[in-house]
Amino acid sequence: MKNYSLMDQALEFLAPYGPDLRNGLTNHAPMAVEALAALDRIDAIIPWLENYRKGMLPRPVARERINLDNWRALLGKTERVADWNALFENELKDAPWREVLARWTERLSPGFCASAMHGIIRVGHAARSLNESETPARVRELADGLGYWAAAYQTLPTAQNVTRPLSAQEAITKVPIVPTAQRRFSGTIVSSLEALEEFPDFTPVIGLLDVKSDPVQMISDISETFTRVYLANAHDVLSTIVFIHSVTGVVALRSLLPYLPAATTHEILRHAWQGSCALYSAFGQSAPKVKEIEPPRESRDILIDMAVANGDEHVIKFTEACLREYDLNPSPAYLAAARHSSGILTAN
Repeated sequence: MKNYSLMDQALEFLAPYGPDLRNGLTNHAPMAVEALAALDRIDAIIPWLENYRKGMLPRPVARERINLDNWRALLGKTERVADWNALFENELKDAPWREVLARWTERLSPGFCASAMHGIIRVGHAARSLNESETPARVRELADGLGYWAAAYQTLPTAQNVTRPLSAQEAITKVPIVPTAQRRFSGTIVSSLEALEEFPDFTPVIGLLDVKSDPVQMISDISETFTRVYLANAHDVLSTIVFIHSVTGVVALRSLLPYLPAATTHEILRHAWQGSCALYSAFGQSAPKVKEIEPPRESRDILIDMAVANGDEHVIKFTEACLREYDLNPSPAYLAAARHSSGILTAN
């Protein structure tokens, strides 16, 4: 059962802070707080924020206006994130949030993988929170999420694929893995995704998946496929974080579905698939297992307690996403993956 009674208080707490952390990574606080609300663990929200705050940086200041004449040229300009936030704040003053969300999701969908999917993930959490109640703090959070997505915008190498589109479980077997000697990693997941430009075998991946099925079921199929990818490949801190994003990025899209026209839905599903495949191609070592997976001994409530006690933002968000997907598609892979993440990651 969800409980969003502290959501606005938490967002006001976060209002002075920007999208980055002192360690150079992404500020996950708005996303983790929304996940805790969705898990009905509002008791953990303020203590978690107080601990996490020490790593956050101040909100950047807007410098120059972005408008409808120049926005395309400024996609991916991370230094302009405050200007992007201002653009979306203005748009959300002039139009309903659902309308702004649908319009910009269509525009930004080719950049689904932006900042290792943190853009779409933050927007998904913001949209779900707004669906519960429309408040100024939640509208501002949607503006910040869209602004971050646009500022971090990144596309992947893409070519038309003429093969017969497949289901997610079939298509994952066709995704090429970058040989270890050809991999490029300079400290960020983004750097490895950029290196896919030098791996032409990846370009047809976007066309492998059949996106014409029911989108609700498709997200279940993709999320289960990449949960199995996670279980086959997450073995240390980096790989666990990487493959968590291959699941949570797709799950975030579920919160946007009610507001998207069919054409946009089909297109963003292609890019969601492509983004998760990019993580698998750039970091994967093992093919996902298709056999039945043994569920953990722990109950749902204990898995939630473990995630909250762990305190790592990825564990909290991943556990919530896995339990959400399990409710729609009761594969034990989701429960096993949530349990596994608590054993690998720990809060700083």
